Amino acid sequence: MVIESPCILVCVIDQKTGFCFGCGRTSAEIADWITMTPERRASVMAELPGRLAEVERKPRRETRRARMARERGGAS
Repeated sequence: MVIESPCILVCVIDQKTGFCFGCGRTSAEIADWITMTPERRASVMAELPGRLAEVERKPRRETRRARMARERGGAS
């Protein structure tokens, strides 16, 4: 039996919202996914687009590209 999953292998929980950056589930939902009923999984899946809209998608740290751009701008 195949269980549908929203997982995209980006498993990091946003501390602000409690949702996974990749799929939008909570850590409890991720842990319980296999034991959930198909109806409960469908219910959670329906909520995911709205949850992912709440997750802050900005990098948590300065990327190399951003640092280099900042340094070029500051040196001019």
